[in-house]
Amino acid sequence: MDGDRRGWRQCLLSGAVFAVCMAGTTLPTPLYPLYQDKFGFSELTVTVVYAVYAFGVIAVLLLTGNVSDAVGRRPVLLWGLGFAAASAVCFLCATGLGWLYVGRLFSGLSAGLFTGAATVYVIELAPDGGASRATFVATAANMGGLGCGPLLAGILAQYAPWPLYLPFVVHLALVTGSAAVLLWLPEAVRERRPLSTVRPQRPGVPPQVRKVFGPAAIASFVGFALFGVFTSVSPAFLAESLDVENHAVSGLVVALAFFSSTAGQLLVGRVGLERSLPLGCAGLLAGLALLAGALHWDLLSLVVLSAIVGGVGQGLAFRGALSAVAQASPADHRASVISTLFVVAYAGISVPVIGVGLLTGPIGLEDAGLVFIACMTILVSTAGVYLLLRPVRTRT
Repeated sequence: MDGDRRGWRQCLLSGAVFAVCMAGTTLPTPLYPLYQDKFGFSELTVTVVYAVYAFGVIAVLLLTGNVSDAVGRRPVLLWGLGFAAASAVCFLCATGLGWLYVGRLFSGLSAGLFTGAATVYVIELAPDGGASRATFVATAANMGGLGCGPLLAGILAQYAPWPLYLPFVVHLALVTGSAAVLLWLPEAVRERRPLSTVRPQRPGVPPQVRKVFGPAAIASFVGFALFGVFTSVSPAFLAESLDVENHAVSGLVVALAFFSSTAGQLLVGRVGLERSLPLGCAGLLAGLALLAGALHWDLLSLVVLSAIVGGVGQGLAFRGALSAVAQASPADHRASVISTLFVVAYAGISVPVIGVGLLTGPIGLEDAGLVFIACMTILVSTAGVYLLLRPVRTRT
């Protein structure tokens, strides 16, 4: 019993470290309008600053996605916390746009190191028989941390002094505490190898996985694209079109999308893996429709509903996609297939977001958002119809 209690304590503490790191990646979200006022850059620049984060994540996933299997979980996670601290320092020192680019790149490197290693670490520290509950802890830490970032920054920016500094000072303190916790936690990898033995993972999809991978990848791409638009341009839309100047409110709207994703991933256990992908696509369609209504009629209530419904759809679709491709993949190709899925998903965060930024100048933010919604609707509808005609069969 004492061993189980100790195991759950370690599992929860590692989950808290995971949440702190992920919170740092979304911390600047409600602050972008303030940076625009300070440095005088366009909405396109906001989207590019945001997308730099995704490029950092993709680079780490491709080059060092399996490094923690060799050198151990704790060294990789400590490096991740180091990059998170460096990101916060860049934002604290920001005297121009270049600091924001470098800060977002460090943030992406941090998230890339944490995404795989921390998920596995949380599960490994749980007591025997606790893998299912530990998976929930890892999921809640990941998406919950992403949601807490804009919420924390929005509240501090609205109700405390130094809005462009205090959020990052607080995060630096949390990162320091997390490093101390990580040094106290045990290492989960027993047989470690030198870093020189690690080779970059090559993304790949074996022929027998492609029928499942196609619709799963499309659903993941659209879900992450929806999150990308929410986290990069929704504060500007709320301020310009809805006259919502309260940073806490804009942070809460973004946070709701991530919290709803956690709820959607939990629903997979109830609806079943076979139905989670098509239901997730339906949720994403509904979220996109609500967002279109919000842009057309300038209604805050529809923005909030879009965040909730789209977030649930993203959670259902992404967990269903991960499970489907993992089960369809041969054991010796599973890691590379899942890495490929993550690369596609993070491409969804970056490429469409930059597209919205490019269109904002000539046609305006609202019309650019509607073009984005139309493109994503076509993609997710195609995936949904395919899944209805050829349902994904999963093993229990």
